Amino acid sequence: MARLLYVAVALITNEQGQFLVAQRPQNVDHAGCWEFPGGKLAPYETGYQALKREIQEEVGVTIQAARPFLRLKHRYPDKRVLLDVWKVLKYDGEPWGREGQPIAWRSFNELSSLAFPEANLPILQSLALPSRLAITAELDQLDQGLAQLDRVLDSGIRLVQLRAPEMDAATYHQWGEAFIKKCHQRSARLILNADPGLLHTLDADGVHLNQQRLHQFSSRPIPKDRLLSVACHSLADLEQAKHLNANLALVSPVNPTPSHLEAAPLYWQGFKSLTEQACVPVFALGGMRLEDRKKVFALGGQGVAGIHHFWLNPSSSS
Repeated sequence: MARLLYVAVALITNEQGQFLVAQRPQNVDHAGCWEFPGGKLAPYETGYQALKREIQEEVGVTIQAARPFLRLKHRYPDKRVLLDVWKVLKYDGEPWGREGQPIAWRSFNELSSLAFPEANLPILQSLALPSRLAITAELDQLDQGLAQLDRVLDSGIRLVQLRAPEMDAATYHQWGEAFIKKCHQRSARLILNADPGLLHTLDADGVHLNQQRLHQFSSRPIPKDRLLSVACHSLADLEQAKHLNANLALVSPVNPTPSHLEAAPLYWQGFKSLTEQACVPVFALGGMRLEDRKKVFALGGQGVAGIHHFWLNPSSSS
């Protein structure tokens, strides 16, 4: 089996919200590619210790505070890497290429035009996602649903999944049109929990595949410019998510939840085990509250999702 390299990676931003990137030299793998700064862990180091040392050595700044952002594994033909990605919250000093490497500040939109090593691509996906996702509860009257959507968006949530298994196709389409219009007016994104074919008639931002739909496809069923969200309860689900090149996975149920009383909870240890093996950004689903984000971040997850505290009671997630 190929060796596993542990690498600490730093997401450093300036006051303009730009990200610090560095170009790899010509005498190493992925020469000329751009990457977020960082480096390999020494045997005695934690990820955070390696992060502080590597960033001081590479770009001459001192990290004063950071939080876990994402942990992901990637397999190259000759090696496996585990990227321990940290979001730097505070640092001291002005970055410069201490090893002679070109460095640059780039906005998020500019990052997509740069060549990154393949293992870095999930980081870019993760940066495009928020840390909260609201899933709709049972819906009745459209005007009431739109009013509730306004309250959700007022709380700062910018990613919503329209889940309505009780609706017929025509009604769902009507609600979808109204929800998409409202979300786009508020610079938010809407994901349809429905057949991917609906994207031909609805200008939604993506589609969520439940566990049944997830295993019906042999390739990504929607264009790359739309979000593909998937429901995952097991390692086999996560492997299928990777195969479909999903943009995000909802891993559930983490805790007991009234909406799925029959499902055995993963609890935090189970969530940790699956997240460590995921190759896509992971949201924790099932009994989640806003304050659970700290646990999710520490375990390498993207954020939290749910119905009760994010759709029905959005003020509690502000």
